[in-house]
Amino acid sequence: MEKNKRFTTGKIVKRENITHDLWKIWLKVEDEFNFDPGQYCTIGYQGIERPYSIASSPDEELLELFIELVPEPDGVLTPLLFNLFEGEIVTVRKRAKGLFKFQESFKNQIMLTTVTGVAPIVSMMRTMNFNSSDYNIWIYEGASFISEFGYKEELENISKNYSNIKFIPTCSRPDDPKNNNWDGKTGRVNEIFSGIFEDIEGANKDNTIIYACGHPEMVTDISQKYSEKYSFIEEKFWTP
Repeated sequence: MEKNKRFTTGKIVKRENITHDLWKIWLKVEDEFNFDPGQYCTIGYQGIERPYSIASSPDEELLELFIELVPEPDGVLTPLLFNLFEGEIVTVRKRAKGLFKFQESFKNQIMLTTVTGVAPIVSMMRTMNFNSSDYNIWIYEGASFISEFGYKEELENISKNYSNIKFIPTCSRPDDPKNNNWDGKTGRVNEIFSGIFEDIEGANKDNTIIYACGHPEMVTDISQKYSEKYSFIEEKFWTP
């Protein structure tokens, strides 16, 4: 039987619940699956397909995804994926897509994300040669609740070990009882990061790029305010 040229399958071999509506899954893809850090894969179940940014690096054996549940009727595929556990099979389009990739020509790299929007940044960080100090990197991740920081420990460890990489998580609802233990930055990620330009001498379109990935309103706000002054690359999340 001839193999499908466009599709392969992925078996869920591991699942980790982060909150009541956020979870990670690891897929063992049947056929070879190549991608660049920052790109997305197209996952399907029962004939419904949606793109999901990849958190794993291309060197890892499993494909790692960080997914947020959007309930029906707005959510179409995520309610189905939410009910899948180890051993279940999904379809995977063989070709990864997306232009949201690490831009090597910029000294200053400012990365702004919200919740699951951190996934492509995680992929980039897992793939980088950290022995290189060619870049100054700031990773800002915003969330309403501190439990939504799915890669906080991993990114904090990178930030501690490499002086040219800084990870700044920020909580937009610090007064909520669920965030009682939070002692970090507070506010929306698109509002608090702007102070970074005080630390970058001569920031311009040639040496500074801003990445924005996640909530469409955040991405649009950043684009409108900064894309004319600095280089800019975005990834808005589609309807789930």
